[in-house]
Amino acid sequence: MNQGRVTDFKGALKEFEEAWENPRHTRFELPPVRVNQVLRDKYQADKPIQMSRAQLWDMELKKAWDPRTYIPYVVSEAKSWSRHQPSAGTEHFLRSSIQIGWITADRGLVLEEVFVDHKQQRVLFMGRQQFSDDARELRASTFQPLFHVEHAVGGHGDDPTNLWRIVVLTESRDERFTGPFKEMVRQGWLPGFVEIYVEQEFRRGLARKAS
Repeated sequence: MNQGRVTDFKGALKEFEEAWENPRHTRFELPPVRVNQVLRDKYQADKPIQMSRAQLWDMELKKAWDPRTYIPYVVSEAKSWSRHQPSAGTEHFLRSSIQIGWITADRGLVLEEVFVDHKQQRVLFMGRQQFSDDARELRASTFQPLFHVEHAVGGHGDDPTNLWRIVVLTESRDERFTGPFKEMVRQGWLPGFVEIYVEQEFRRGLARKAS
């Protein structure tokens, strides 16, 4: 079974950084999102909501394994499997999902190796062309380039930050891929997966305040 070139977080991070520094690839990093400040400034709820760093990390772990629940606006089908611990404090598993394109309405199969570092509270999603799910050989759709994504948690216990960056493995830099992310920054809302987690875990609805 081809699971990519690396099997631990350290190797995955090295591969990610090499792709990030490749001038042909298209990369984008969102500014750190101070989750509780955005909740106060941009949302209405029946009671105040305060997320801890531990809760934000719990969200990242749940989303990594179950993207269908936490990013349904991107993922329509998903499966995760082969979860194991290459070393203390780390995890590695495989994930397949049907996703909508970054710059197209087309949907296709996205294959990712997922590497988790619990100590650093970072998750790497490494796009792969193919691997096996133990029943059949899977091959990623070709409607868009492969991409790697990092999700991470920063800040401190009472003031956590959501961290996110992506590198699309383009043949030459393509600014079309940065457009949706620039629009996310302009709008200033929480990422949709944080909204979903808050509504599920705190059992209350969130309403975006009028601009």
